[in-house]
Amino acid sequence: MTSPPLVPNPSAAPASPPNTGSAVGAPLLRALVDAVAPVLVIAGDPVRVRLHNKAAEALFPALVGSDAFTSHVVAPWLVQAQEQGIDALDGSVGDRMFRATAQPLPGECTGWLLTDVTEERAALKRLSEERSRTQFLVRASARLLASLNQRRCLRVTAELAAEQLADAAVLVTPTRGRRVAVTRLVRGGVIEEMTLSVEVDQVPGLSDALAGFPPVPSRWVHPDLAPPWLVPEGFGELGSLVVTPLPGNGVSAGALILLRRAEQAGFNEEEEVFARIFAARAGAAISAAVLYAERTETTGILQRALIPPAIERMDAIDLASSYRPARAADLIGGDFYDVHLPLPLPLPSNAEQDAPGETLLMLGDVCGKGPGAAILTGKIRNTIAALRRLEPRHRQLLELLNATLLDDHDARFVTLVLAGVAPAGNGRLDLRLTSAGHPAPLLIRANGSVEQAPTRGTLIGAVPDIASTTWTTVLEPGEMCLLFSDGVTEARGGPGGREMFGDQRLKDALAECAGMPLEAVVERIELVTSQWLGGGEHDDIALMAIGAPRRGSHLSMVDGRGRGRYTG
Repeated sequence: MTSPPLVPNPSAAPASPPNTGSAVGAPLLRALVDAVAPVLVIAGDPVRVRLHNKAAEALFPALVGSDAFTSHVVAPWLVQAQEQGIDALDGSVGDRMFRATAQPLPGECTGWLLTDVTEERAALKRLSEERSRTQFLVRASARLLASLNQRRCLRVTAELAAEQLADAAVLVTPTRGRRVAVTRLVRGGVIEEMTLSVEVDQVPGLSDALAGFPPVPSRWVHPDLAPPWLVPEGFGELGSLVVTPLPGNGVSAGALILLRRAEQAGFNEEEEVFARIFAARAGAAISAAVLYAERTETTGILQRALIPPAIERMDAIDLASSYRPARAADLIGGDFYDVHLPLPLPLPSNAEQDAPGETLLMLGDVCGKGPGAAILTGKIRNTIAALRRLEPRHRQLLELLNATLLDDHDARFVTLVLAGVAPAGNGRLDLRLTSAGHPAPLLIRANGSVEQAPTRGTLIGAVPDIASTTWTTVLEPGEMCLLFSDGVTEARGGPGGREMFGDQRLKDALAECAGMPLEAVVERIELVTSQWLGGGEHDDIALMAIGAPRRGSHLSMVDGRGRGRYTG
């Protein structure tokens, strides 16, 4: 690139003829020739422009007829820099930006080199804006992902949009029916939340944004088309408006409407693209919150159906229960219990003699833990609830249940114990116990002794042919029977942290509970088991206590020696 030719200022009188040649000698000429930007050479007192090139003349046209180094001839900021001894600074000339650099020259002259940095400044500005937007998106993502609550996500989206993108933000999200949820916020104001029955077609592009498919771009809308419900009260004159979809996971999460006042510049294409990037992140967060809420609701419904029912005291029968899943965060697991009241309908002719008026209780343990095991517990509870109407005999009931589970081809099996309880008069309870691969129940007799029910059987759902024995006994007033899962006896803890709690420790704990109310007995077993675990991992733990209520001191107390008979 060739340097513009140097032009002596015709109005500039030489300070001294002998020195003029020296002032414009070879070193000065070379310095000026090498310059490709506007160049001024100044000297003297007052300062005068001794030489300049064509580029300087084009930048400062007044140099053609004047050698004054004043604000009327050159840029004021350049004169001020010379006066203050500043040797480098940036300033504007018209719509361009220049960087001026002073350089000492021979002959007590000073040369000012002006470099056009307009594009550099614009690039730096764009870089700064991009960094600011990136930082905003990072901060926005952190806030949006901090919660899975839909209402909070909508409020955060409105706050961020009003802070960074517009003077006000309005979020419109679909609800059931023809109504829409509206969240509005003016910058520096208070969030407004409302549900309105409005025609979304009043706002061009809004119905398409809410439809979600096919995807639609942002839509600029003329301010005169904005309905009253869209513009916050006291906002002022609306200058510009843009509707941006909030894309979700396959469906629309809503629409983001950005508003600017009339005195503000309208939205440009770059801002519209940035708004779409923000809307994509906000839409994903809102959609995730909606999905989480739906799944939580569904899970809650399923859990309520699978959670073991609350047990209350019945007429002539005391009951107490406890359930503790293996994972504290879960409400359901593989252990279960249930209570079926006496059937009001006549029983089949093959019913056992003592079955009429009998309450059926069961406690079981499905192989595995967590939701998968809980689903099978629901199947088992529903199956037994149906089968007991046809078959009250424990052994035959278990055989039908076993065949049903084998038909499902489920790899899981179940152990359970059935307890048939019926009032026998004078506060006594007739009790039938049948175990199917489950730990045998324990009985606390009136004298404090602990007795293990001699019932055993094959686990259910593993082999085609099963066997079981039913043991019948009587509970005198104040006596009780405890049904429990192996999460109690197989709880690992103790001094070494790996020793099982075992049957004997459970019997010893129960022996200390003689005469205590059923609720207190269950709480006591829970406590000693938890203390043994010491906060370690454990299996599901289920407890159910059956007791003959104490009716008064006139009831006779028996010696507690084993009483019962076998069937099966």
